[in-house]
Amino acid sequence: MKTYNNLYDKIHSFENLIEAYNKAKLGKRPKKYVREFEANLEQEIFQLKYELENQTYHPSPLHRFVIHDPKTRVIHAPAFRDRVVHHAICNIIEPIFDKTFIFDSYASRKGKGTHKALIRFDEFKHKVSRNGLLSPHALETNMIRGYVFKADIRHYFPSVDHEVLMNLIKIKISDKKVLRLLRMFIECYSSDLDKGMPLGALTSQLFANVYLNPLDHFVKEKLRLKYYIRYLDDFAILNESKIRLEVIKSDVENFLSNELKLELHPEKSKIFPLHKGITLLGFRIFYHHRLLKKSNLKQFFRRFEIMEEELYEGLIDELDFEARVDGWLAHAKWGNTYKIQNDVKKSVSRILDQGNQFSPNG
Repeated sequence: MKTYNNLYDKIHSFENLIEAYNKAKLGKRPKKYVREFEANLEQEIFQLKYELENQTYHPSPLHRFVIHDPKTRVIHAPAFRDRVVHHAICNIIEPIFDKTFIFDSYASRKGKGTHKALIRFDEFKHKVSRNGLLSPHALETNMIRGYVFKADIRHYFPSVDHEVLMNLIKIKISDKKVLRLLRMFIECYSSDLDKGMPLGALTSQLFANVYLNPLDHFVKEKLRLKYYIRYLDDFAILNESKIRLEVIKSDVENFLSNELKLELHPEKSKIFPLHKGITLLGFRIFYHHRLLKKSNLKQFFRRFEIMEEELYEGLIDELDFEARVDGWLAHAKWGNTYKIQNDVKKSVSRILDQGNQFSPNG
C-alpha cells in the first residue's frame, strides 16, 4: 500500500497557510480574535511558518464549553491560530485519506453531508423492501418488508484510542514530522489519558473518519453488505432478515471491541422493522415520510426566541437574523414540515415588519 512522505514542507508553506487562514475564517461573523489575527496577517502567518518549520510550534490550551443541541456536548475549541494549522494539515492529508473511504461515509466530506445520507437511506430502504412490498407473513398488518440495524457508538470521541489511531494514520503517512505534529494535536485533549479526541477541532473530524474506516471496510468487504450508511459514529445497516441483522450486530460488536476498542451504545443500537421507522440525522424516518425530531424542533424554537431578543437589542441585524432562520428552513424542508415552515416564515415577516422597534434609535 502506498504511503506518503515529504508532506511537512507542504503543510507549512506560505501559500498553504494563507489558504488555511481563509478557510478558518470562512462563514464566521467578525470576531475579535479573527480581526486581531487579520490586522497582522503577514506577521502571524510568517510566525506560524517559522514555528512549524523549526518544530517549535505547540498548540494553545483548548477552550472548553458546553452546548445543548439538543444533546449536551462538551466542546474543546482550539485557538484561532491553531485552527489555521488544523486547516493547513487537512488541506494536505485529507485528500490522501479520503481516497480510502467508502462511498457511503457521509460526515465531513466534500459532496456528502446529512441530506445526501438521507437520500441514500431512502434508496436503500426501497431496495430492501422491494419498493414497499408487504411481508408475506404480515399482509394483514400492512407491514413493509425489511429491517434496519440502527447503531450509535458509546462515547465515541472520548473513547478513541491514541495508539490505534496513530497506527491507522501510519498506514498512509510515513513523514515523521507530520506524524509528530498529528500526535501533538491528538494528545492535547488530555495529558493524563491515552484516549479521547476534542470535539470541536477540524482534525478530529478527519480522524473520526479515519478511525472508523476499518469498520466501513469490514462491513462492506468481510460481511459483504450492500446497504450500509455511516455518518460519523451513527450508522445503519438494512436487510430483509431480522435474524441476519442480529448476527451482523454481534459481528460488528466484536469487531469494534477487538480492533478499535469501542462499544455500541446499548440503548441506541437496536434492530427495527422498516415500517416502524428510525431516528437518523435529526429526523424520524418512516417508510413514506420524514418528521423532524421533537427535541430538535424544540431546540430551534428556543434559539428562535433568543435570536429575536438579539435582534431587538441590536446584537444582530436583520440580514443575520434571516440568514440563520433560512439555514434552519433549508434543513427542515427535508422533512414533512410544510406547516412548520410556513409558521416560521410568518413569524419572521411579523418580526421584520416591526423592525423600527428593534432599532437602537427607534
